[in-house]
This record gives sequence, structure tokens and C-alpha cells, in this order.
Amino acid sequence: MSLLGAGIGAGIGAVIGGPIGAGIGAWLGHSISKGYAHAKALGPMGAGGISGIGMQEAQSIFFVALFSMLAKMAKADGRVTSSEADLINHLARTQIKMDAEDRKAASTIFNNALEDDYSIYDYAKQYRQIAGSPQMCEMVYRLLFAVAYADKELHPAEDEILKAMPAHLGLDPSHYHIFMEEFKGQHVDVGESYKVLGCTPESSDAEVKRAYRKLCMEYHPDKLTSKGLPESFMKFAEQQMHLINDAYQTIMDKRKK
Repeated sequence: MSLLGAGIGAGIGAVIGGPIGAGIGAWLGHSISKGYAHAKALGPMGAGGISGIGMQEAQSIFFVALFSMLAKMAKADGRVTSSEADLINHLARTQIKMDAEDRKAASTIFNNALEDDYSIYDYAKQYRQIAGSPQMCEMVYRLLFAVAYADKELHPAEDEILKAMPAHLGLDPSHYHIFMEEFKGQHVDVGESYKVLGCTPESSDAEVKRAYRKLCMEYHPDKLTSKGLPESFMKFAEQQMHLINDAYQTIMDKRKK
């Protein structure tokens, strides 16, 4: 199913404002001119985000924030190379499995972000406010890592962004080191494993198990879908669950010794 093809609220861009609102406006204007968007009403902004927002709108916000941030990441070293564009297209086709309509939308959003005056951190901060979920912010951060490491090399400008990103997404700084070890193919040690679960070495076995079970519930596909993660992105949620499972097993094995 298309992420954006079913239509998004005609007023959502104006309601949200900022970089994500501008990105939605750019996509919506383009799609209406192509004749494949369907407008509908949207309620006003609430204190905790957007009141009356539906699943389609939540997914659209995720989609716009992600591909705008990928554009900023690709341009971090001054220009978007053909290899970087190919890698993002490969990600869209094979790992996210986007259909042709979504790839057109992604291209419009991506190109708009290349030319706008917002920074990647502007997008991150606004997405954090709208998403209201650390799990959704972790998914965006994981995907930024995936693109940065897609060519098996990490440019210093990309590394600088990845280091700074947790503060803007509202994540603990340890996420940088945890994801870095994971994407380098290194085993996350016991100290980082506690951080993955949000525990400390002083936590009891019961507390560790409780934290683990809570994360398993938060990363359940139904829970993430309800928060706006499209089903086609579930591969990355599964990778996060693998990290959580590995962290729990690492801690428990260490405690048995």
C-alpha cells in the first residue's frame, strides 16, 4: 500500500508549519498537479501534537521527515553524488520496498529538502515534537545510520551529524555508540547493553526483565504501526528488536557467571 497515495490532509502542512510542513506542502502541491492526491480535512494542533490526526497523516509525517533528513545527510559533504543517490534509491526499492508512486513522492520531498534553508537538525527537532515517541525517533536515527553506512564508509561530515543527532531527536547520547558498534558489526558490550534496556548494573534481575518486556511491547509491530511507522519499514524495527534481545541476553549471561 502506498504511504502517501491514499491522500493526506490538505491543511496538514499549514497546521504543522516548519520544515516538515513545508515538505508536506511541496509534495502535496506536486501530487495535486499530477492528479493523485486526495485532500481531506484535518483538526487543529493540540498541546501534545496534532489532534485528530489519522494513520495516513502520521505515516506521511514520518515519510517527509525521513526523506528530508536523508537529503540533508547526503548533502553533508557538499554535494549529492550519483553513488549516494543510487544507494538511497536502492534503500527505497529493496529494503523499504516502496512502490513507484511513493518513490516519486520521496524524490519530490528529497529534492525540496536539498534546496530549502532548514538544517537536518531543524527537521529532527520538529519530528521529535510531533512524533512524541522515542521509538519512532530511534527508527529515524537507525535509518540515517543505514544510509550513512550503505557504502561501507563513513564520511566525517556524516559522522558529525550522527554524533549530534541524539540531542535533537531526544535520545540518550549512548545511542550513537550503540548504533556505531552495531553497524560496524561489533558486539555491543554489557555496559552498552544496560543502556539499550535503560537499566544499570545495580538493577535487579526483575527490573531488567521488566525493562526488557516493556521494550518488547513498545516495538511490537501493531504498536509501532499505530504510532505512524509504515509496515514497509518494519524490517528496521525488527533490527532494533534484535538489538534489544541481544542486550538482554548479554546481561543475563554476564549475571550467570
